[in-house]
Amino acid sequence: MRPGPREREAGGVVSGPLIVQSDRSLLLEVDHPQAEQCRLAISAFAELERAPEHIHTYRLSPLGLWNAASAGYDAETVIDILLTYAKFPPSHEILLDVSEQMSRFGVLRLEDHPSHGLVLTSSDPAALTEVIDSKHTTAMLGSRIEPDIVAVHPSQRGALKQALLHLLWPVDDRAGYVDGEAHPITLVEDGWSLRPYQKAAVDSFSQAGSGVCVLPCGAGKTVVGAAAMARASATTLILVTNTVAARQWRDELLRRTSLTAEEIGEYSGERKQIRPVTIATYQVVTYRRNKQFQHLELFAARDWGLVIYDEVHLLPAPVFRMAADMQARRRLGLTATLVREDGRETDVFSLIGPCRFEAPWRELEQQGWIAPASCTEVRVRPERSELLASLEADDADRYRVAASARSKVAVVKDLIAEHSGEQILVIGAYLDQLEDLAHKLGAPLVQGSTSTSEREDLFAKFRSGEVTVLVISRVGNHSVDLPDATVCIQVSGTFGSRQEEAQRLGRVLRSKPDGRRAHFYAVVTSDTVDVEYAASRQRFLTEQGYSYQITDAGGS
Repeated sequence: MRPGPREREAGGVVSGPLIVQSDRSLLLEVDHPQAEQCRLAISAFAELERAPEHIHTYRLSPLGLWNAASAGYDAETVIDILLTYAKFPPSHEILLDVSEQMSRFGVLRLEDHPSHGLVLTSSDPAALTEVIDSKHTTAMLGSRIEPDIVAVHPSQRGALKQALLHLLWPVDDRAGYVDGEAHPITLVEDGWSLRPYQKAAVDSFSQAGSGVCVLPCGAGKTVVGAAAMARASATTLILVTNTVAARQWRDELLRRTSLTAEEIGEYSGERKQIRPVTIATYQVVTYRRNKQFQHLELFAARDWGLVIYDEVHLLPAPVFRMAADMQARRRLGLTATLVREDGRETDVFSLIGPCRFEAPWRELEQQGWIAPASCTEVRVRPERSELLASLEADDADRYRVAASARSKVAVVKDLIAEHSGEQILVIGAYLDQLEDLAHKLGAPLVQGSTSTSEREDLFAKFRSGEVTVLVISRVGNHSVDLPDATVCIQVSGTFGSRQEEAQRLGRVLRSKPDGRRAHFYAVVTSDTVDVEYAASRQRFLTEQGYSYQITDAGGS
């Protein structure tokens, strides 16, 4: 049970770890004895913004509060958490704002009317009038049927939800879904069963019909997808990041369900198969010629009962537009993090659905479902010429120059020697740096131009232990199933991308039969922007409860 705001210790009133500021930021004192309890409590509705050593800054945003509301939190619960952990009483204005923002979710509802089809209803006629009068929504709406009901053209369902979100009226979509073409799918639990959190994720999604499940890498997102397919027992379109991911999904479905190879189609750059379960890559779906999408027929090829968006945090803009037209289909988004560096979390919320289930990373680690992990930032000193080059480079090149410091090579070699006998990934963003590393380490390199067959061959050799060190580019960020990897050494990244940091740690989080700890190293060049970007990248993992030990490897 959480300690109440008035509980006392021997020294007097307990002073909480949280400072609630008038600008809606939350300051968490990391060294406070209640800090971890507080972090877990506020993570349901607040987003981490900065994570220096002693004070972490969170933000109360409308989207975070609406996601919490859609997950069943009410304003009273959120306010109680703030009061419980606050060092000083929060201002009345902040508490009123929390209450007002959360009360907006569900005021407007999309429903299926027995006589008029799709309608927008409201518990507040004034709010409905505001929406009807808005230039952003008026073309999407039909006649006002009653004071609290207005007609909506079915084709505008997705676009209207986006527009309403921008008007700060997050709509609760209760209009239901078409069943789609039935197709029998059952789980084949032969020597395995759904983990409790996987079942909870499937239950939460199935009750809602659309939305996102957030699970750490290595926690079995594909199994959750397979179980959702079994619940729906309908034709399913699965959208994935690349061909390797498509084939990993196929193999997992063959292993976990009653589906046969003949029932599963691959729709990629190499094959164009449409079957009751079709796995398509985002690249093919978004391919255009003469400004026209060439593969839109995929969406109309079957009466899909379920659409699964793997790595939903990566959805390209054209897929969002296509998702707007598929609002009558059940939609499941799967991801390790809802963080999007382009700020389009609102599109995920409105077009795929709110967050329906989220499993805390450290909680799953404590329960033994994912490997315990230690995170270390290793700082190296650049050569003087490299430091000068970094300082003189323009904004576009400054990070590349800093991140590619030659002194990182010796550190990578030392880390590999330290973990001799383990399965090690060396991952980065810049091909010239990775090619140099692969050559000096005598290790194979997987990059964008590596053919699908060669990737699969190298991944198989890595799994078998024939290859123990694999150098890999950004293609290794997502949907790479290498369960035996225990060490990941990151030498460069996509600037300050938080979701990339999470995905890369996820490469080594599969639980190990012997309970072995995973190790994640970020090799960073001192006195350069590499340090600043590293701090930004670590924010999401810090929010999950991971901390980075910082060591100095020296250098030139």
